[in-house]
Amino acid sequence: MTGAALPALAPTGGAPAPPAWWPPRVYYGWALVGALGLTATVSYGVLSYALAVFIAPMSAELGWTKTEITGAYSLAQLVAGAAAIPVGRWVDRHGARALMTAGSLLATALLVLWSRVESLAAFYALFAAMGVALAAVLYEPAFAVVATWFRRDRGRALTLLTFLGGFASVIYVPLATQLVARLGWRGALLALAAVLAALTVVPHALVLRRRPADVGLAPDGDVRGADDGAPAHATAREAAVTARAAVRSRAFRWVAVGFALSAFTTTAVSVHLVPLLLERGYGIGFAGAAMGVLGLMALPGRLVFTPLGGRWSRSAVTAAIFALQAVAAVALLATRGTVGVWLFVVLFGAGFGAITPARAALVAELFGVAHYGKVGGALALVVSLARAAAPVGASLLYAAAGGRAHGYDVMMLALLVLCAASGAAVLRAGDGPGPAAGADAAARP
Repeated sequence: MTGAALPALAPTGGAPAPPAWWPPRVYYGWALVGALGLTATVSYGVLSYALAVFIAPMSAELGWTKTEITGAYSLAQLVAGAAAIPVGRWVDRHGARALMTAGSLLATALLVLWSRVESLAAFYALFAAMGVALAAVLYEPAFAVVATWFRRDRGRALTLLTFLGGFASVIYVPLATQLVARLGWRGALLALAAVLAALTVVPHALVLRRRPADVGLAPDGDVRGADDGAPAHATAREAAVTARAAVRSRAFRWVAVGFALSAFTTTAVSVHLVPLLLERGYGIGFAGAAMGVLGLMALPGRLVFTPLGGRWSRSAVTAAIFALQAVAAVALLATRGTVGVWLFVVLFGAGFGAITPARAALVAELFGVAHYGKVGGALALVVSLARAAAPVGASLLYAAAGGRAHGYDVMMLALLVLCAASGAAVLRAGDGPGPAAGADAAARP
């Protein structure tokens, strides 16, 4: 984490410099990764995972069905996907500091308003606005920051960021549960709003910077203009490919197909794993434990797979992640015992954890960082649509296959095919847009 060339970069006189509180011999990019790891943990924990804790008490007090309550969250996801493109454009032009600070303030205000909600229409309006906040504070803008500040160490930075974010459910679901028990759901929302404001607004406002040059540094802490250690093909592409050329490229289409199919698969599993296990005769305790372990396996998955992209082809590593999930599906289909269930949970969970940083690193490597926000936003929109379609789509597969008789076997077989197709699609993306796209990019603003 220490930039060997940092003494040569030490600004003098009125030149820009990192904040005085940061150790001068440690690359300031790691301060951004630490801050974003903290804010991602808090934002995902409060704004996403904790929602499940509020469903039952809200339903009991307000008389709304679980479908009506969770429908608002689906709306927020769709809005977040649509907002990802303008958010990415803003990050490319202005950086993430103001955007993420404003997003944290908006999310805090919406939590306070949520604590006072009485009508279903107002609840849906709040969650439509929450979708904008989610797009501004979750992984997409954070990944754009990492892509800008790191080249050679990008895999390490993404591993650290997403590893920290992986603790969101472990911390905030129990916390929200305790708060609801002690304060009621309305009081719990006010407490979580205070936590969100304290732990996200301040880091976003005080720590984030747009690019290394703004504090007199170069990516990875190297001498400015040096790209030693960075893949040569990535350096050339980062300077050449515009957002328009990237999104219109064959490589982007295959990447979008691969990650959309993967998002459909992982979302379907997260929604249907518990009922699948219950239908097979397992108890609710076992099913809940399996779901919890699946989430925890995301952490070692990120530690193992993300750094591999710095040694081998990022497309090949990503395809291997999808292949691992296909093997997991085979294990669940081929056996009816607990060994098969745990094998599925371990393998699928490890792959699930590695997908998010793999997507971020692959976009940066294939299309560069100059327009990372726009390209990543376009991909995020496609992924969001797939996630929104997954719960209903998987349910339709289950029903069409005859329900309890063979429904979940057919669904898992379909998901197995989708896992394999995801890997094949990413491999078809190859090394990126190619020379033609680069030439096209250079000719257009």
